[in-house]
Amino acid sequence: MVPSHPPARSGEVNSPPRAARFLGGKLGLMPRIDLNADLGESFGAWSMGADEVVLAFVSSANVACGFHAGDPVVIDRTVALAARAGVAVGAHPGYADLRGFGRREIAADPLEVEADVLYQAAAVAAFARSHGARLRHVKPHGALYNQAARDEPLARAVARGVKRLGQTATLVGLAGSMVMRRAAEEEGLRFAAEAFVDRGYDRQGRLLPRTHPDALVSDPEAAAARAVRLALEGWLEAVDGSRVEVRADTLCLHGDSPHAIAIARAVRGALEAAGVRVEALQP
Repeated sequence: MVPSHPPARSGEVNSPPRAARFLGGKLGLMPRIDLNADLGESFGAWSMGADEVVLAFVSSANVACGFHAGDPVVIDRTVALAARAGVAVGAHPGYADLRGFGRREIAADPLEVEADVLYQAAAVAAFARSHGARLRHVKPHGALYNQAARDEPLARAVARGVKRLGQTATLVGLAGSMVMRRAAEEEGLRFAAEAFVDRGYDRQGRLLPRTHPDALVSDPEAAAARAVRLALEGWLEAVDGSRVEVRADTLCLHGDSPHAIAIARAVRGALEAAGVRVEALQP
């Protein structure tokens, strides 16, 4: 069932999970967390995902910027849908790699990455303004995201690109990546730590490569249970069964998954049933 109320628009970005901060607090506030999805990944005559349906369950949208997926018409449509649904608009910049969907690592010059991030995010910001919204966050895509999580010059390049937007956009990166967090803080940006409800992890808290047989979580109930555990307890189970502490401000599900709608519905329902309020990151 589609939630009867639109996703909330405000929140806080904290190092520990919001749930950990507010659960049992003196003010009796509900635990809360952001739920985001990667959307707008159609291109020309090629269609991907069920963006309009998924938007009913999330509080933030990461809109593909045309380099790894998407095109101007798709960006415009996706931003309009998000704005109409009361969902926070974010940019999802990646490598210029349509054929590889931005998932192939590239030895890019940091200056090139900085300019590419600025270029892509600024485009989404312009579309957002045209629909009476504004860019709330920037989250690198695919290989750029994973490389920046461990490569300091690359992380700094991404952060500089976001900073040059001249807005108060939050930089979203992999939970546990001190490289990304430091890069954001050095540029005076808010950093939101992200965990994935539909991706497998190793015991070090890293995402499994997509070639791994357990890279994807396709069971909606398993994804929902992980979401609640992350929001309320701050940990997840790695592929080997070990417990990994993950302090997340936002949880991601992928709009290009064949199970995206079922996962989105199950995750949102489970979070609300557990007393967790789903709302966008604070601008």
